Amino acid sequence: MVTAYCEISWGFLFDSLTVVILVVVTTVSTLVHLYSIEYIGEDPHFPRFIAYLSLFTFFMLILVTADNLLQMFVGWEGVGLCSYLLINFWFARLQANKAAIKAIMVNRVGDFGLVLGMLVIYIYCGSLDYSVIFAMAPHFKIEPIFFGLDPFTIGSLLLFMGATGKSAQIGLHTWLPDAMEGPTPVSALIHAATIVTAGIFLLARMSPLLEWTPIALGVVAVAGA
Repeated sequence: MVTAYCEISWGFLFDSLTVVILVVVTTVSTLVHLYSIEYIGEDPHFPRFIAYLSLFTFFMLILVTADNLLQMFVGWEGVGLCSYLLINFWFARLQANKAAIKAIMVNRVGDFGLVLGMLVIYIYCGSLDYSVIFAMAPHFKIEPIFFGLDPFTIGSLLLFMGATGKSAQIGLHTWLPDAMEGPTPVSALIHAATIVTAGIFLLARMSPLLEWTPIALGVVAVAGA
């Protein structure tokens, strides 16, 4: 177990995975912005809508380009907040209020697992930087601590719980259909390639760790299938 002091820095990581997701996110976001000009251009609250969309994209870019889990979590929570604001854009509608609250509450369940997973990884690695975690994972020989599971397996399963909530997988999927209560561009942005993709991106980013946790990798494979 590592208990040394850890300094978290604000940095960016650009590799092939980041580039692919950036192309997807920015392309879809641009198309949604252009579509919104015609779709909701006559709405008196159009500037607020565009501000929410732009903030959503900003936080998604932070999530994708982060070089550590804490910075990624800032983007993760920012995207969740913006999804709440966008789904509830027509806040005078009761159904929109309910849908937005449902979305943010269901995601809190997944985010709780994500935070616990980050905590477990930090306790045993002493860092939240991707490079440090991935470098240390192959060399750790850790005894099981809970139901025969080692800390890295537990941490990976908790991270998967967070991804399940954000990507609306079975068990934490109930919020996604209600997202249709927001304007159509919002549904496109959330469903097509941004917030739902965040969970997939997290697992792809953490794949060097998952490779050393066969049980967690099996759970992800079964859930995906």
